[in-house]
Amino acid sequence: MAAMGAILDFKPTQNITTHGQDHFRDHFKHIISSNPLLELGKRKMNRIDERTDFLPKYQHGNRSENLPRTKTAAVPCICSQRWLLAYIAFLGFVCVYAVRVNFSVAIVCMVKSSDVPTNGSILVNQSDVGICVEEAANVRSDEHAEFDWDKNIRSTMLASFFYGYICTQIIGGWFSDRFGGRRVLGYALLIASFCTLLTPVCARTSMLLVYVLRVLLGLVTGVSFPAMQSILGRWAPPLERSKLVSVAYLGTMVGNVATFSLSGVLCDYGFDNGWGSIFYVTGGMTFLWVLLWFFMVADSPQEHRRISAVEREYIVSHIEYNTTVRTAKVPWRDMVKSRAVWACLTAHVCSNWTNYTLLTSLPAFMKAVLKFDIKQNGALSAVPYFCRAMAGLLAGQTSDILRSHKILSTAATRRMYQVSAFLGAGIFSVATGFSTCENRDMAVIFLSVAVFFTGLCRAGYVVNSIDFAPKFGGILYGITNTAATVPGMIAPIAVGALTPNDTSEEWRMVFYVCAALDLFGALIFGLFVSGEIESWARDQNVDQQNGIVIDTNVGVETQKTDNIKRNVGNNEGV
Repeated sequence: MAAMGAILDFKPTQNITTHGQDHFRDHFKHIISSNPLLELGKRKMNRIDERTDFLPKYQHGNRSENLPRTKTAAVPCICSQRWLLAYIAFLGFVCVYAVRVNFSVAIVCMVKSSDVPTNGSILVNQSDVGICVEEAANVRSDEHAEFDWDKNIRSTMLASFFYGYICTQIIGGWFSDRFGGRRVLGYALLIASFCTLLTPVCARTSMLLVYVLRVLLGLVTGVSFPAMQSILGRWAPPLERSKLVSVAYLGTMVGNVATFSLSGVLCDYGFDNGWGSIFYVTGGMTFLWVLLWFFMVADSPQEHRRISAVEREYIVSHIEYNTTVRTAKVPWRDMVKSRAVWACLTAHVCSNWTNYTLLTSLPAFMKAVLKFDIKQNGALSAVPYFCRAMAGLLAGQTSDILRSHKILSTAATRRMYQVSAFLGAGIFSVATGFSTCENRDMAVIFLSVAVFFTGLCRAGYVVNSIDFAPKFGGILYGITNTAATVPGMIAPIAVGALTPNDTSEEWRMVFYVCAALDLFGALIFGLFVSGEIESWARDQNVDQQNGIVIDTNVGVETQKTDNIKRNVGNNEGV
């Protein structure tokens, strides 16, 4: 009797999470139920589900409290604050990509066609025959064109965005991890909205001002992904990461679809000579989103004013580190030596070459090779990104199901989706290269399937850095995205150099390059991907105190506390 009472009165001194509390409660119930005094044991066992005083304490920051088991059913989901964050982030990335890609479509109707000489005769590629020659005269109208920018100027203008974009990735991630991503992302898009609204005026004033605005736009939007990774690293529980990330970044694809479609229509029917309205609409929409962002979002669950106590406890108890502690110390050396970091970096670079090639050059390919007019161009350029949006959403949902049901480990899940993304995109990119105007419907299908496969990366390298280093999610994405911005700078220029005459044979080389890099990315990521928390990404002081070992491959926290082991060992002898 005394021994049993001692068991019920036992209070561990270590601080662990609610998963550990469940473990000790079940362990004590087993001890009591096996006691010879069955009747007393049953009474004690029935009482133990109502007891919380024996539970290990959960400590967060400077507060310590006994926490009962969290019932998952009681935790809000679809209408919760963490999902509301994902919805608002989705709208934010619609705006980010609207101000990024609007220039790609607008420039098609801003610039007078080089294929139209002064005598009015139409020049077409000799490789184009039949219906392509007949429709070539309708491919382009200079009704709204105002500028005589040659192909080299247009290519460098498209690439100039990335000269700024590459400079703020790492510092944006560091600022977000150190001071919070809410202000970093909010102020960045506020400046981006002003840059977009000023573009028509600056284009009519000086070509140099267009370069300045594009570089500045790249500088401020360069912090968007690192800032969001930093925020999601503090809001997304391990088994909801793919879902939340896929919903938030779904906005990138929807932004592409909406901007390509809307810009083609505005170019013909919009105000301010058509193309000017493209910048006013996207810039104004971005400004309105900034107001919503600052009103609704907080950097972490602890700082949110409207979050419920149940949801806050659920998130904090499942995140693998103390989200309220922000440190300026970054383990640079460990990051450089990490194979997981290099796997993500390689995958990011190779994936972005294909993404940026299509992002900046797809309208030009539609016009030069497939001979679509500007309204068809805008709408059909959007179709592949609609497919990518569906793929990203599907990948995020299904990958977390595979992990939560322990069908695949985190590493195996990331490998499967990312390698599939690379191989599928490479194969169908090459197929697109063999398409001409005569079979342009098949070209649109091949492009759509290729871009669909690129959407699977939302369950691959995009979320992987939060798997193995959620504490440094912002700066890690900044590092990988810095390297992955180089393709954005080089790809438009490379496309211009490879396609001086805009023939289908020349564009075929563009797609060969994409496929080769996709194959290389699949090889490196497949070999070195990781799904476990890296040792340098843990809260070292907490780990040493509690002996916590975290394995995201199975989505649980396994906690090994020496003092509790000794106590349990003694109790088992009762």
